Amino acid sequence: MKLRLGLCLVVGVTLVVLLGPLWADLLPDTIHWDDMAVPPDATYWLGTDVMGRDLYVRTLQGGQVSLSVGLLATLVSMLIGVGYGMVAGYVGGRVDAVMMRLVDVFYALPFLFLVILLMVFFGQHLWLLFVAIGCYLWLDMARIVRGQTLSLKHQSFVEAAHALGQSHGHILRRHILPNLRGVVVVYATLTIPQVIMIESFLSFLGLGVQEPLTSWGSLVNEGAENMSVAPWALLFPAFFLSVTLVGFNLLGDGLRDRWDPAMTNKAK
Repeated sequence: MKLRLGLCLVVGVTLVVLLGPLWADLLPDTIHWDDMAVPPDATYWLGTDVMGRDLYVRTLQGGQVSLSVGLLATLVSMLIGVGYGMVAGYVGGRVDAVMMRLVDVFYALPFLFLVILLMVFFGQHLWLLFVAIGCYLWLDMARIVRGQTLSLKHQSFVEAAHALGQSHGHILRRHILPNLRGVVVVYATLTIPQVIMIESFLSFLGLGVQEPLTSWGSLVNEGAENMSVAPWALLFPAFFLSVTLVGFNLLGDGLRDRWDPAMTNKAK
């Protein structure tokens, strides 16, 4: 039930965000001087903001940016975390100890301070959000993959591969990595809403997506500032953001229930 509902919400929001602008004749950055803070009507389906920009188009554009950040930053965290955690767990010993102590050091660094430093040196670019968020969230992915690899490397099929003289790289690619697929996919599904929340928080602080682009976090920030004048400018982006987060969380929980019933029963 959770898996189907989450999948329907995620697919539904994604289709609306991608295909919705095709039915709009207005541009997201066009200012309508005579239609500032107009409530939803036949012309402006979701109303306009205090600058007269169509909120329907801006909300869908913000959804495209937020989903892109969520997916690409999660991909970055997967690429780094899976490889790092798999090597640490497979090699073990002192190498594992040193690699995981480095993870602990990175954990101690304040994420927000790191993002501010990056933006001071490189400027506020959209690609920097992908790198900054992805290079922070890989730490959790590395811990999870390491734990699974420590368990897998003692399984009989891995020992048989060693007995047949297969190389370590071949064992990692053909035996360890395929058996990590389930936990990686589940955790990645749960990471996407976390990334979207981080991006929304940074945009809310003015450190995220910059004009002329926008995101759900930026729209929520703008709507909160002008809630007394145009409350719909806050409600609609917040609604889309909430539905997306709920959908990804339900999807991740559903995948975990299906692929790892032992963990689910233990949690209950």
